[in-house]
Amino acid sequence: MSDATVLQQEIAVEQQHVDRVYTRLAELRAHASRAEKEGYQLAGVGTFGALVERDAMVFHAARRRHALDTEYEGLVFGRLDQLDGATHYVGRMGIRDDSSKPLVVDWRAPAAAAFYRATPAEPLGVIRRRMIQSSRERVTGIEDDLLDPEAAPPGMIVVGDGALLASLSKATGSGMRDIVATIQREQDDAIRSPAGGVTIVTGGPGTGKTAVALHRAAYLLYSDRSRFAGGGVLVIGPSGVFVNYIATVLPSLGEDTATLRSLGSLVPGWDATRVDSGEVAAIKGSLRIRRVLERASHDAVPDAPTELRLLYRGALLRLDAQALDQIRRKVLQRGARRNEVRGHGFDRVFDALWAQARDQKLSGLPEKREFEAELADRSDFRNFLRAWWPRFTPLRVLRWLADPRRLRSYANGVLSREEIDLLQGSFDGLNEHGPTISDVALLDELDEMLGRPRQAQKKNKNPFHVRDGVQEVSTFSDRQAAQRTQHLQREDDYRDYAHVVVDESQDVSPMQWRMIGRRGQYASWTVVGDPAQTAWSGDPDELDRAREKALGTRPRNSYALTTNYRNSSEIFAVAAGVIRAILPDLPLPSAVRSTGVDPVDVVAPAATLPATVRDLAEKQLADVDGTIGVITPVPRQEEIAAWVAGLPERVQVVTALEAKGMEYDAVVLVEPAEIAVDRAGVRTLYVALSRATQRLTTVGTNPAWHP
Repeated sequence: MSDATVLQQEIAVEQQHVDRVYTRLAELRAHASRAEKEGYQLAGVGTFGALVERDAMVFHAARRRHALDTEYEGLVFGRLDQLDGATHYVGRMGIRDDSSKPLVVDWRAPAAAAFYRATPAEPLGVIRRRMIQSSRERVTGIEDDLLDPEAAPPGMIVVGDGALLASLSKATGSGMRDIVATIQREQDDAIRSPAGGVTIVTGGPGTGKTAVALHRAAYLLYSDRSRFAGGGVLVIGPSGVFVNYIATVLPSLGEDTATLRSLGSLVPGWDATRVDSGEVAAIKGSLRIRRVLERASHDAVPDAPTELRLLYRGALLRLDAQALDQIRRKVLQRGARRNEVRGHGFDRVFDALWAQARDQKLSGLPEKREFEAELADRSDFRNFLRAWWPRFTPLRVLRWLADPRRLRSYANGVLSREEIDLLQGSFDGLNEHGPTISDVALLDELDEMLGRPRQAQKKNKNPFHVRDGVQEVSTFSDRQAAQRTQHLQREDDYRDYAHVVVDESQDVSPMQWRMIGRRGQYASWTVVGDPAQTAWSGDPDELDRAREKALGTRPRNSYALTTNYRNSSEIFAVAAGVIRAILPDLPLPSAVRSTGVDPVDVVAPAATLPATVRDLAEKQLADVDGTIGVITPVPRQEEIAAWVAGLPERVQVVTALEAKGMEYDAVVLVEPAEIAVDRAGVRTLYVALSRATQRLTTVGTNPAWHP
């Protein structure tokens, strides 16, 4: 019997089971829809208890129906034939037949662990592991691993050359795909790490660090939903491009409750995409900048009044600049939050004016309380107070650093002259362009320093209010549901997450660790990164201290990923040569596959470079079915994007920094010599060279980037 015939027969066998699963899925969906409809009918009973029961029944039925709809594609992806004769199918969610016999085991369940952990050296009771590939409800292929040949019964059929390598050869889409069907043992160890403490995952390019972090989030939500869904899971990536790239992974795994943020969007109100130079980012990311910000937060307001003059009952009451400055300094003792002690500043002004009035022995001087009330009634006095001590926002204070004189004053003795010169001008674009990614951590620090003024407690908004005296008709259950929704809604600056995932952690600055740490004070953590890819050029000891302070004293569980599943060996050899030039002893992952296609290096004159880049991108469109990344030096993104404008959406233009964590079927890397201008740049080039799965082309005017 030919191999093709055997394959078709085995596909037919698996198709029978997959048909049973989808038939059962349709039944469960119908049951959920029916339960939802029946829940609404409970309202007819007319009692409050029935209304509450209706609400709960409808909620759970709708949630179940949503889960069944979400997991429709690729529901069954694995099969285990075990030593005891049992057969288990593994999939995206657990499904049982009408007699409660498992048809599919959820990939996160303990019973499915052997699908990822079994090896020929340690088969864990598994004889054959089968990968099932499908398109919607139709099985399209199978790949087998025979893990225990001696225990295999006579006639057991083994098909294919390995499920993992078959999966790796597939084209990617515009977003990241989940690896739920191809998780390997070292990845599974990290995914199923203990829920508490800090899980640290390190690994070189292509080892699946990001996929492991996201699958771990899904695993935690499955294993302890009340804790992690209730408290919330926060996933932090380096850029908005990266966050958009990974956005579909958790929903594809049936989890849509996690919060995804980039470092530039972690603080509410900002979605920063601008990037500082490496030198400037190192200064802004250093903990020393906190002293600069503290001095700014305690300084006098630019253009604020420097004198208070009031005529009161014929007498002049006056506070000069020295007196006002003294009041401000006394109120702003070290650690005082300016917005929170605003009232104390006003009280001291009243005290100073009252003392003057008494010293002048004014006739008919009222009691102090009445004196203060009279002054508070005067618009000129109120205008003075608002101008002298306004309510501060972090952005307002950060803008002061755009003034060279103020910046020098605040940074004197904290930063070197060279560092101050580098910072000059880096805050100029705040008004027009908003903050850079590094500035967002400074805004968060200033928010902590300034505090927030007391505000009257807001009443919960009535969702059924139409206008004064008019409300929408609603049932008791509707009102109860609205109350629960308001209770579960998290505030914009939520800080009580149960779990925090930090991806590309090697690029998180000390100040950014402080920003993240404020949102994970009570959380367990998953921290993922590769020290060799770091773009941080500041003090490494300071970085370690800031990270350890954010993570606290929680126990650590560390995992190292050693296999590069993304790059062909031909592509990774080029990237490895670049990083070895500065880190010759660095342990690198092993690329597990070869395509026989060597990377291409093109040198072009500057005049023809735009046309050459476009031609190379068009060639990649013909060579691969998936995405093409055109990777540029940071300052030239817009220029190079114009060169390839009008090409299909499969062509995506990103900077070398935005490319971190990304994956493309083909890469056209433009002007690598402009990226590798220093040691940090060489690390960034290493990252850019390791983004491609199938084709890599480098093109530029200067070939000197080669090691």
